[in-house]
Amino acid sequence: MMVSDLTWPEVGALRAARPVLAVPVGSTEQHGPQLPLSTDTDLAVALSAGLAARFPEVVVAPALAYGASGEHAGFPGTLSIGQEALELVIVELCRSATETFERVVVINGHGGNVEPLRRAVTRLRGESRDIRLYLPRYDGDAHAGRTETSLQLALSPDRVRIGRIEPGNTRPLAEILPELREGGVRAVSANGILGDPVGATAAAGARLLECLISQLSEQIRQWWPEPVERIRP
Repeated sequence: MMVSDLTWPEVGALRAARPVLAVPVGSTEQHGPQLPLSTDTDLAVALSAGLAARFPEVVVAPALAYGASGEHAGFPGTLSIGQEALELVIVELCRSATETFERVVVINGHGGNVEPLRRAVTRLRGESRDIRLYLPRYDGDAHAGRTETSLQLALSPDRVRIGRIEPGNTRPLAEILPELREGGVRAVSANGILGDPVGATAAAGARLLECLISQLSEQIRQWWPEPVERIRP
């Protein structure tokens, strides 16, 4: 259920069910020559939609498609609002959301958002607001490699430029981290890829997506065991 599809009386009628508002947060940033700039946002939206498909109490907010993507500066199309702005946006958005929704889960799709989101949620919880943060956990290459390419192939294969798939910098992240912190992704990868997307498949992406939705669903059960328990098949 998308909150943007509802009217205000319809949202008001949901209050008795103590709904959970899922807020997808992603980015608009380069993902190599083969993936769209919306890749991180697409993942956050897919996780939110998958959660809503399993739990009738979950309502999905419009995605926040801008994040802290300063490390991708220098690649055309990257649009970043930075950490301070992202933190403030989430604080104000969730303050507003909790006027209607008792419970809010922020679902992140971009690694660069983690620290400002953690600070925002800590601040909100300090105000006695029931806000949670979900950070997907999975193994894979660092950026725009086989993992993210597989996910995008599962989500929207028509948006993957198959003919542009090529390896990026495949050195271990720990090895390139000092240079990455100093000069951003551009300093360590000319094509913006950290990893090797060659061999990515939609089947692998679908399996990972299902695993992440199950991971998120289990986290929701732990956070709110009552009454978020009526899981759909």
